[in-house]
Amino acid sequence: MSRFAEVIVLASGAEEIMEPLTQPDDSRQRAGQFTDIGHGMFGGWAIEFVRRSRWTGLLKHLESLPWPSPHSVQVLIHDEEDDCFGLWMMHDGRLMEVPLPHTRRYFWPDHYTGKVDPDSPGILIRTDRPGGPPEDD
Repeated sequence: MSRFAEVIVLASGAEEIMEPLTQPDDSRQRAGQFTDIGHGMFGGWAIEFVRRSRWTGLLKHLESLPWPSPHSVQVLIHDEEDDCFGLWMMHDGRLMEVPLPHTRRYFWPDHYTGKVDPDSPGILIRTDRPGGPPEDD
């Protein structure tokens, strides 16, 4: 099953840090490269992945980069089934998801084990959408 995901990175003064990620590189785990989408006060870069496996590990890679202003780093991710973009920001050297009003990350348990996959990104749902959020089992 194809799963599309769009990722946007915003960061102040990070053109040098993001430059290698805008170039093709077959040695990277992730296919594709970011496109520069902004030249204002904040730099901006975007990429679209066709399968989740293509962007697994991206957050870990981004948090490992030597950002000139880590407090300015914002990562927006919209997976195919998400109702809206999720927001991650640097906190103590790690990219942490920031809770957004009227949203909740929902995880489905595995049909066989009944447990939630810790590597699953789940889906970000709006709690105020028509019909309401999915019910927890």
